[in-house]
Amino acid sequence: MKISRINDYQALITHSGDCLRDAMKRLDETALGIVLLCEKNGRLLDTITDGDVRRAILDNVDLDAPLWQLYGRKVKAGQEPITACSGLTLAELTLQMTEAKISHLPLVDADQRVVGLVCETFAEGRRHNIEVQAVVMAGGFGTRLRPLTDNTPKPMLPVGGKPLLERTVGRLRDCGIRDVHFTTHYLPEQIQEHFGNGSDFGVDIHYVAEEQPLGTAGSLNLVNDDETPLVVINGDILTAVDFSALIDFHQSHDAAMTVGVRQYDFKVPYGVIESVGGQVVALKEKPKMEFLVNAGIYLVGVEAKKLIPADKRFDMTDLIEQLIADGKKVVSFPVIEYWLDIGQHEDFEKAQVDIQAKRWAA
Repeated sequence: MKISRINDYQALITHSGDCLRDAMKRLDETALGIVLLCEKNGRLLDTITDGDVRRAILDNVDLDAPLWQLYGRKVKAGQEPITACSGLTLAELTLQMTEAKISHLPLVDADQRVVGLVCETFAEGRRHNIEVQAVVMAGGFGTRLRPLTDNTPKPMLPVGGKPLLERTVGRLRDCGIRDVHFTTHYLPEQIQEHFGNGSDFGVDIHYVAEEQPLGTAGSLNLVNDDETPLVVINGDILTAVDFSALIDFHQSHDAAMTVGVRQYDFKVPYGVIESVGGQVVALKEKPKMEFLVNAGIYLVGVEAKKLIPADKRFDMTDLIEQLIADGKKVVSFPVIEYWLDIGQHEDFEKAQVDIQAKRWAA
């Protein structure tokens, strides 16, 4: 294990009155996988990791709820924060982290005030207990983005001066994934001319040509590897998702397939009447409804891939339904990092603004 000491920790500090959504924003901006819940005087109350937030989302915790509610839930479960004295050496801190099996360790003074943080780092991307390859679905026509896509495949549209697909490849590489497959159909030569064999981008790129569209799952049969799980992502998504966390989540749940999900909030602009037999029994004024929606990011296990029929259109939704019908475990992984589906012109324009404003932390 290699650890790094972070002295500029102020961006990681959050307080009890802040909400879970605030913590998510801090996690996304700092990209360290942890925020520090402190009192006003800097005394550490708890640590909140990206895993804590993902579990809260799956438990239907209100993202606008104050953090003291999440802190209280952890205290009741006996989960006090693990800390270390700031005077310890890196070797001593490394040993403590190894023994505790943790990736982050807040440094505190005698009054439990935060004075720093040490965290686990990997020079060549995050290592995994399982080998995975990636598939990027890059064959779509991008009809809703015309005329931008008249002569350019949608994944090759520039976002902040760099093709969207190049940003995705960089994210996969930085998370330790080296074998990347592109499924192509529309104007594939542009993608191949730009990326070549991937050596200039730190990955090995393989091209999977769809002679006819096979759906979001059908083309996986064209990937010549039946013994390796596949991280699959739609080619029109700009995201800072932690693929390493996705892989760990999939493995820890012993899942056949993991589906990346995104929390979507919809506020009904009217008062909602609840009635039974014509009699009004309740009234909710402009309620907020929350859903988990498909984020277009998946981890398909080896057994799941074997269920995909050959030479036939088959979508991810078909695969999910088949797995559920067969009694196989399909789990949802909340994407709490930056995520944007660039499907329409307003999305494309938003991506440019977000990149310029550095809202995309990758």
